[in-house]
Amino acid sequence: MNAIRLSHRTLEVSADVHLPGSKSESNRALILQALSNHAFQVHNLSEARDTQNLIFNLKNKDLVIDVLDAGTAMRFLTAYFCASNQHKVLTGTQRMLDRPIAPLTEALRGLGFSLEYKNKAGFAPIEINPLTDFKKIGNTCTLPGNISSQFITALLLIAPFLPKGLTINFSTAITSRPYIDMSLSMLRHLGIQHNWSTPEKLVIKPQPLIPADIHVESDWSSAGYWFSIAALAERSDIQLHGLKQDSMQGDSAITKFAEQFGVKASFDKSGARLSKSVFLSNSCTMDFSDSPDLAQTIIVLAAAMNVRAKFTGLESLRIKETDRIKALQNELAKCGVQLNEFSPNQFELSGNYTHPKEVISTYHDHRMAMAFAPLSLLGPITIEAPSVVEKSYPRFWQHLLAAGFSIEEMV
Repeated sequence: MNAIRLSHRTLEVSADVHLPGSKSESNRALILQALSNHAFQVHNLSEARDTQNLIFNLKNKDLVIDVLDAGTAMRFLTAYFCASNQHKVLTGTQRMLDRPIAPLTEALRGLGFSLEYKNKAGFAPIEINPLTDFKKIGNTCTLPGNISSQFITALLLIAPFLPKGLTINFSTAITSRPYIDMSLSMLRHLGIQHNWSTPEKLVIKPQPLIPADIHVESDWSSAGYWFSIAALAERSDIQLHGLKQDSMQGDSAITKFAEQFGVKASFDKSGARLSKSVFLSNSCTMDFSDSPDLAQTIIVLAAAMNVRAKFTGLESLRIKETDRIKALQNELAKCGVQLNEFSPNQFELSGNYTHPKEVISTYHDHRMAMAFAPLSLLGPITIEAPSVVEKSYPRFWQHLLAAGFSIEEMV
């Protein structure tokens, strides 16, 4: 299927949605499960392609490991194969090979692991060579705190399994803190203790894991698209199962962001129920430093509602599945809206929304497809390459159909 035409006839959305398991939680749990020799079970694993890729490659006995476009798998497996002292070559799609990995590989090299860049310094493919004396591995590294949390988490997950544990010194302020806290919370669930000896120094000593099954929460990033749908619908009653009000996922911040656009979330034992509330203001400033995966969803929603919003914390979007800032600028322009950078890493919206007549391009990026899909409540919209959603939310289009949306396949 090359594209789909998406629409909604009544503009009233009633839905009962069983969201996929969190990709972030699933991937962390799988690495810890593998390092513990499967001492515990993981329930409600994500159906996302990235997680399925990780499951496959944790069992893969081949020398060459292809993560395709899964950035989390690339980072986590690099550290995992070092900690498990395996000989592997990690590669992926061209876009994956264009994404930097030096902060992680250089930290691992500094600890004493043997990693070799096979093509370009600082980028995959990389070869991991096993060590003859694993006990000589060091226990201290220094990293910037404002890099991708996946680099930091990759090190945290292997820390208690290293001969001397690990101390991470952060040379700059930490961003994406909720993702680090998620990793530490999961380690703590398994009996692994940590200590912030100073705000810049995190210490995890070598220690045994205490087996305890992990139940993966539903994915808050995926929930974000339903918050956008609730905001754009004339009436909405949407039940999202499996979400927790006290979630360890940073993207649970969508509840606060969505209040700006007139969406209220109330919680019960089943999850979250979304309903319409008071639209707050036609102008606001939003910081996505701790929840960059919500940025596309909220920026497109703000554009559609003609909110004169300013955004910060978008730095990491340039090195995701695509350059997400450029992709947003291109597709919002089809809606009469400009996303302008008015100072370094600070952006604002201008222009008046007009419903797009052109096809929305997705740039091999699942979040581009799903961020623009709610615009179908304002009129029919055509989205190319709808299968990209398999990366994180494979049943997204099925869930939209069940919620009253119409989907026409375009040739």
